Amino acid sequence: MQLARRLALIAGSFLMSAACIAVAHTVAEGDQAFVSGSEGPRIVPFIYLGAKHMVTGYDHLLFLVGVIFFLYRLKDVALYVTLFAIGHSTTLLLGVLAGWHVNAFLVDAIIGLSVVYKALDNINAFRTWFGIEPNPRFAVLFFGFFHGLGLATKLQDLNLPRNGLVTNMISFNVGVEIGQFLALGVILLFMNYWRRTASFLRHAYFTNVLLMTAGFVLTGYQLSGYFLT
Repeated sequence: MQLARRLALIAGSFLMSAACIAVAHTVAEGDQAFVSGSEGPRIVPFIYLGAKHMVTGYDHLLFLVGVIFFLYRLKDVALYVTLFAIGHSTTLLLGVLAGWHVNAFLVDAIIGLSVVYKALDNINAFRTWFGIEPNPRFAVLFFGFFHGLGLATKLQDLNLPRNGLVTNMISFNVGVEIGQFLALGVILLFMNYWRRTASFLRHAYFTNVLLMTAGFVLTGYQLSGYFLT
């Protein structure tokens, strides 16, 4: 039974890694056509697109899993998720509205490293290896800026119409936060169930190693895109 659980964890990790490569920060062709052809405020459709991006954005979800992995109190979860939302929302809105142009591959590589960081933090690697312990609240806010900037770079490529842009981007961001809330609810339900079992502490280290591996896979993929394209 334990072997089956380990195999399931390994399979899940590789599936998440593959999903990161396939869909992280991508915009579906149908959505691309809609976004680039939208004129004027389109509040509900952009809320939907934002929520859809979050629940299918495996880089975001992997990071959130790492963030809440050892958070047992709801107020702590709320604090860290709020910090992430502040960072994510700030650069998403400013990146599009102010026209910040950054390399999408490099930003997404840093997003992959955010997953690696959180996994290392969860296994106390920084304290053990380097004798330091980064401020976890600042780190979540800091990496939240890059998660938002990563999406902003993709939206900029769609040549969004200026008519209604502010309203649409605010709506999109609201959708992202709604999607984050829904995804977080599912993750918390799973984590709370798992924490009540004896296997949680036995497999916590191993799970974070898999999480770190997924982050390295995403980072490597993005860096290869940067150097080879």
